[in-house]
Amino acid sequence: MFNLPEKFEEFSEARRNGFMKAKELKESGGRLAGVFCTYTPLEIFDAANVIPVSLCGMSDETIPAAEVNLPKNLCPLIKSSYGYAVSDKCPYTYFSDIIVGETTCDGKKKMYEMLSELKDTYILHLPQGIDRPYAKDMWKQEIILLKEKLEEKFGIKISDDDVRIAVKNRNKERQIKIRLFEMNKSIPAKSKYLNLHKIVDSLNFSFNRLDDLKKIEETLDEIDREYSKGLRPVSEKDKRILITGCPISGVLDKTIGEIERNGGVVVVMDNCNGIKAAKNMIDENSPDIYEAIANRYMNIACAVMTPNTNRFTQLRELVSEYKVDGVIDVILQSCHPFDVEKYKISKLCKEINVPYLSIETDYSNTDVGQLSTRIQAFIEML
Repeated sequence: MFNLPEKFEEFSEARRNGFMKAKELKESGGRLAGVFCTYTPLEIFDAANVIPVSLCGMSDETIPAAEVNLPKNLCPLIKSSYGYAVSDKCPYTYFSDIIVGETTCDGKKKMYEMLSELKDTYILHLPQGIDRPYAKDMWKQEIILLKEKLEEKFGIKISDDDVRIAVKNRNKERQIKIRLFEMNKSIPAKSKYLNLHKIVDSLNFSFNRLDDLKKIEETLDEIDREYSKGLRPVSEKDKRILITGCPISGVLDKTIGEIERNGGVVVVMDNCNGIKAAKNMIDENSPDIYEAIANRYMNIACAVMTPNTNRFTQLRELVSEYKVDGVIDVILQSCHPFDVEKYKISKLCKEINVPYLSIETDYSNTDVGQLSTRIQAFIEML
């Protein structure tokens, strides 16, 4: 085992340390935008010199406050996110000049309407499928409307050159993320996934991206050096798990944590927290840069799309590329798109002869024992 835990912990502090950085940014006249989804075109914020920061709730602490206004049988991510806003327990929401949501699910759409009572909230209208001839053009127009909204909001002008520079920088970031995700193609894997997740998650709260990306590259270089010396943080006997399904930042320990404490290692995640969000670059040389951005974001493989053929194609490829022993599909309670789609995921796994487990959970700890038992049994079976 090599000595990297301290470095990983530095990344895990990013969210907390960012609170003061957000305050300092606002005091110095900086701009902050709260965002939620991987469909949100971050390049437009970069071009406007507005720092985007994730507002997705990751704890059940604020859910009681949210349930005063929201139904109890709603997705925990939605309730947690709204709860942090309505209870003033999220400095990022408090300091945001604007919140940008998207029409990825009905629960979020209506929650954003309620957020608009607290903050200036703008909604991107996402096409629900990519097979219609007008879908990408519609999304291009939505991206342009977002640009115009930011120009109006902050009294600025965003040039095409500004957007192209932002595209180039975000492509570089995606390349670094893909390098990170591909580290666990190695057998045995180069790192426990919980540690890699800390690095990726830190970028959701980055106020100096160039420095932070350099720090990440240095850490990845060190992991590679130690691995090449023969040091192994993961046993070759650990079963190689692919995680798919919902965003799981709010349930990390009772999913990935249980896997990696019980003879498994997550080698890749095919969800919003994983490689899906980093795949596909934007064509930096496209004559129409907004069309290029639209093309990239519309190809994200999410269950909100219908049909969602990209997800099944990517899953098949990832199982092969990462030499996966088993697939675990994590569903957040009341997330209907992913819950319904698990039927097709289970059929695909049967077709490609890889064991499949579906688990449904929320942000509470009431099911920790049950999940632990099911995950242990699944890994023992592999």
